Amino acid sequence: MSPTEEYVILIVDDNSTNLAVICEALTNAGFEIAVATNGENAIKQSNYDPPDLILLDVDMPGIDGFETCKRLKDNPLTHKIPIIFMTALNDTRDKVKGLNLGAVDYITKPFQEAEVIARIRLHLKLSSLTKKLEEKNLQLHQLKNALEERVKERTKQLTQSLINLQQAQIQLIQSEKMSALGNLVAGIAHEINNPINSILGNVNHAEEYTKDLLQHLHLYQYHYPQPKLEIEQHGNEIDIDFLTTDLPKLFHSIKLGAERVIKISNSLRVFSRSDQENQVLANIHEAIDNTLIILQYRLKANPNRPAIQIIKNYGDIPPIKCYLGQLNQVFMNILANAIDALEESNQGRDFSEIEKFPNIITIQTELSNDRKSVVIKFKDNGIGIPEEIQSRIFDHLFTTKSSEKGTGLGLSISRQIIEEKHGGSLRCKSVLGEGTELAIAIPINM
Repeated sequence: MSPTEEYVILIVDDNSTNLAVICEALTNAGFEIAVATNGENAIKQSNYDPPDLILLDVDMPGIDGFETCKRLKDNPLTHKIPIIFMTALNDTRDKVKGLNLGAVDYITKPFQEAEVIARIRLHLKLSSLTKKLEEKNLQLHQLKNALEERVKERTKQLTQSLINLQQAQIQLIQSEKMSALGNLVAGIAHEINNPINSILGNVNHAEEYTKDLLQHLHLYQYHYPQPKLEIEQHGNEIDIDFLTTDLPKLFHSIKLGAERVIKISNSLRVFSRSDQENQVLANIHEAIDNTLIILQYRLKANPNRPAIQIIKNYGDIPPIKCYLGQLNQVFMNILANAIDALEESNQGRDFSEIEKFPNIITIQTELSNDRKSVVIKFKDNGIGIPEEIQSRIFDHLFTTKSSEKGTGLGLSISRQIIEEKHGGSLRCKSVLGEGTELAIAIPINM
């Protein structure tokens, strides 16, 4: 079969003589022929069985060739079929009108057989090339979409890899930091505890010895109320009455100080405990209190502000299984940030103004509504966080502090500890100018 025989040509003409002539010429040239005698039939036939090319007479009864062409081009099923007008008119305006409606060419009557066949073959070839080009464009478009999907998927994989790397870095930093801190504090606590325990033990003995000596002194004073002049003068010089009254108080103060050091040492040891990979059953209130002891120096008054008040609204919550060392780190990060926020809010304010609106950190613990989680809330009445950056405060390396004060790791590590290690949640709620609340929820049965 030759390429010509594959094409179907629809001839639309109401003149039987013209039809006979053009049909014979095209049949002899090897084309398959279809015939319509008016525009309506041509449109119906093209919809039912689209031809490869249409020869369309301009002057026909009913709708003329121009209207027929317009309707064919407006129809998505037929708008790509090449249309060649046939006319006895040689008016340039009619030709321009037909071409503007979508026709590809004109042939004039009477027909020149060789010219008609040459034009038909040219436009069939152009139509075939156009279809192939459209197919290639479609293939390129599909290839482009596939490539974009691959790039998108690869980008997603690389992004996830970057996130995983950042999280691994955070975990490494956290692990190294807590390990180093644990070793340091354990050593310090050990070195402190030994002499402090020795001091405390000796103070108890010294206190007893002193009581005995004072009792013995009182017996001398009772039985020898009139001592020799030298003894009386020396007693006045050292203010013996004050010494006998103040010395027991002095020993009591030494004992309180030693017990305070031991308490701080124990808090440090518990806070930085090295069992980072083991869960323990922990009292959350004790953990928070230990953290507050360590931060006590930052809560006290300083030249720039009065003391920060801590309000504890501890609820009835059970001990929970947790990674206590890591949880202590979260409490430390959140409380340190709250203190920073309060100090920043105090800048430019005098003490009298601050005393009217004191610095307060409120710590509240409670069970969740479904009683399946312990909720721990830390709320300060500091400057608050602008709404546009609240969604970023847990991002890796994001910080609003100067490089001397912030690394952008504290809250990022805290969220990872709460969400990934404990299966809980860490949420922020803040109003600019009123303060910030960070709420932790930890499942009771991990």
